[in-house]
Amino acid sequence: MPARVLVAYASKKGSTAGIARAIAKELQAMGHVAIVIEMKDVSSLEGYDALVIGAPVYTGSVMSDLSTFVSRHKDALARLPVAAFTAGIAPVYPKTGEVKTFTDQLGAALEPKTLVAVTMFSGALDVKLLSFIERGLTSLLKVPTGDFRDWDAIAAWTRELPQKMGFAASPKN
Repeated sequence: MPARVLVAYASKKGSTAGIARAIAKELQAMGHVAIVIEMKDVSSLEGYDALVIGAPVYTGSVMSDLSTFVSRHKDALARLPVAAFTAGIAPVYPKTGEVKTFTDQLGAALEPKTLVAVTMFSGALDVKLLSFIERGLTSLLKVPTGDFRDWDAIAAWTRELPQKMGFAASPKN
């Protein structure tokens, strides 16, 4: 029987949402049921066998929607295997912060839950979506812009999740 996986995300400019959809698509290709919902719209974790949660990094920290989600669903989180990802520019521009700092923030936000997998993906930084102030800071700090998401790395990470979450990698086999 296929697992039902919720892929819950927060996204400010759409980059993390795109990663969440790619993760769900990969899980679906493996024969699982994957539902993608923005964190703020998740009313319950009932009926899911696992959770993948994603939030972007902005101004040096993981987006605050994550802590709100965790507070609201603390009891349900205790019974599910959980994997988490964050997205940001740090993997391609380390001056914005250490990847380990951001993945540690994910783990801390979900404590006491132990994550079965945690990672940081390169995100996208589209100048057209930035405010005047954000564009100024991006320029001043010489932050690279563009879409740096590595779809192959996202797919590879996702393919490892079923085993780490304790269900068959391919229920179709």
